[in-house]
Amino acid sequence: MQSSWVLPVIAALLIVSVMGLVVAGLNPSRSSFGWFMRLRRPQWLVFERWIPLIWLLIYGCFAASAWLGWYSSRSGLLMAAYLVQLVLVQSYTLVICRNRSLGQGTAIASAGWIWGVALTVVVAASSPAAALLLLPYLLWSPVGTLVTWQMRQLNR
Repeated sequence: MQSSWVLPVIAALLIVSVMGLVVAGLNPSRSSFGWFMRLRRPQWLVFERWIPLIWLLIYGCFAASAWLGWYSSRSGLLMAAYLVQLVLVQSYTLVICRNRSLGQGTAIASAGWIWGVALTVVVAASSPAAALLLLPYLLWSPVGTLVTWQMRQLNR
């Protein structure tokens, strides 16, 4: 007889493992990322040192949302939608760095936000709590997109 905590723990470990693999697999090289870090940024971007912590919070909320989404729906299709969201979000930096194109990054960031809105609407039907956990990304993404768009203007 299995304990009631085993399946939730396995689901959480699977979600976090897939996230870790996607993040690791879609990270730019050090030299590419170094190019990105040398670009000029808007003067109003005074909180850049907090951005990694912001993304850590967003990814934590994302994992919790996926976990709640799974338990409220048991839908493989919904998990595939979360995976697409994660790939879009993580591809942003990779595409910018690999292609040295802030314009392509802006496009991916915009697509990620649109997909995130749709995902949130779908998830809200089965788990309002899971939908609320997607809000940090939906609030932060336009800020990141604006930064990228302004960086494109500063680094022609």
